[in-house]
Amino acid sequence: MATQLEDQTNILTDEPKQFAVFMLNDDYTTWDFCIRIISTVFQKSVQEADAITRNIDTKGRGLCGIYIYEIAETKAFIVKEQARKEGFPMRCSIEEQ
Repeated sequence: MATQLEDQTNILTDEPKQFAVFMLNDDYTTWDFCIRIISTVFQKSVQEADAITRNIDTKGRGLCGIYIYEIAETKAFIVKEQARKEGFPMRCSIEEQ
């Protein structure tokens, strides 16, 4: 039977849940905007950003990164705010892994 100290230790050492951030396709957001946002917000190379953007265009969404919830939520918020600021309807979704 686990002691209370062992239970507390397990709680502290459990890995946090991971969440995937996907950018979703729309008919208005430009390719250049997607590349720029993926490069800056998700710290991807131009080549990686281009591949992700291609997935957004062909598959309807592109995986931009996997993070703990707070970081995933913040990155999705930054994308939405920057898109609105520049007149695009770009959205992200967050999915638990």
